[in-house]
Amino acid sequence: MAIYELRTYSAIVGKMGELTALYTNEGWPALAKHPQKLVGYFTGDIGALNELIHIWKFDDDADRRAFWAGVFSDPEFMAFAAKIRPLIREQNNKLMLSAPWGPKP
Repeated sequence: MAIYELRTYSAIVGKMGELTALYTNEGWPALAKHPQKLVGYFTGDIGALNELIHIWKFDDDADRRAFWAGVFSDPEFMAFAAKIRPLIREQNNKLMLSAPWGPKP
């Protein structure tokens, strides 16, 4: 059964532009080298200002752990991560399972 990971990064107020520029120029190019697991990136709007949200889809927990192990061992990604950490106020991760009804991403 697929596992979905919802990651929400709350940027420090005033730093969202810098955060999205770093993701555009360095983060996504580093992540794109790894297996395609991303469902999509989203930015907060009403009620979720200063949030960068991403949803990932994995085959199972082993697939999820292997993916992140590969990403976290990538020097290019880790150099990007060091740059964004000071811009993030809070990070929340949730693991979710798809409901047995409705569309499947």
